[in-house]
Amino acid sequence: MQIELIETFLDLCETRSFNQTAERLDITQSTVSGRIKALEAIIGVRLFQRSRAGTALTTEGLRFEPHARSLRYNWVTALNATRDVADSGVTMRVGLQHDLVGIGIDRLISAFRAALPQTAFLLEADYSAQMCTDLTSGAQDVAVLFTPKPGPDLHFETLGEVAYVMVSTQTARLSEVRRDSYILANYAPAFAANHAALLPRLAQVSLSIGQNAAMVDLLTSLSGTAYVMRHSAQALVAAGTCAIVTDAPVINQPVFVGLNLRNRHRAAYRRLVGLLRDHYGPKR
Repeated sequence: MQIELIETFLDLCETRSFNQTAERLDITQSTVSGRIKALEAIIGVRLFQRSRAGTALTTEGLRFEPHARSLRYNWVTALNATRDVADSGVTMRVGLQHDLVGIGIDRLISAFRAALPQTAFLLEADYSAQMCTDLTSGAQDVAVLFTPKPGPDLHFETLGEVAYVMVSTQTARLSEVRRDSYILANYAPAFAANHAALLPRLAQVSLSIGQNAAMVDLLTSLSGTAYVMRHSAQALVAAGTCAIVTDAPVINQPVFVGLNLRNRHRAAYRRLVGLLRDHYGPKR
């Protein structure tokens, strides 16, 4: 069976639209229809029912869906195993939210290596939505992220939180922050919601950035006011670039770990989760 058939089936389970699945997979709608017909021919049952109301899974389709997810996961895991280069043949793929890469990544890697010396680690910076997709497919083993995307194959746990602090090249007082030079941080939906509730006056501005490193670059090269991670704020103050806006609220962003449901009780994964909780938890 071609894995493309499974991928198309699972995407259609999510979108319930042949047209939307075609756009997401960058193929034609007729190709989507052809793949679904081919899969139905192989299985011997009809998987989708199309009507004026839209596209819906048949009873057989509903039964097949969890097995399709398992097939995709096992296929991607098998491909990854053939590409592992560690002497032990074991590689852990760990995804990190972009903003978290700068928080003691050297200490975290040292802790990983000490705990699992026979394991090779592949660390990649990414955004929450893509990491959740990669966890579901098996392309990633563990993800540290800001925004969990619940799914039947995914398990999430809270690790701790990171603090964002308002800094400015212009003022140290919140009342003097100008809207025309304020750069709105959009690091995660939870952060955006907290910001809008705490600072409604600054919720609608002309420039918004979704990554801490890019925000630091902007403040360094231009002038203005924005929220950055606490360690970045300290570096900007030490360099004489910014001052902390002392009466602005600190906004805390929760940090989560995600993994595939089938791995949540495995010993190596529990050790990694424990190390991540030590790293990002309250003691940090």
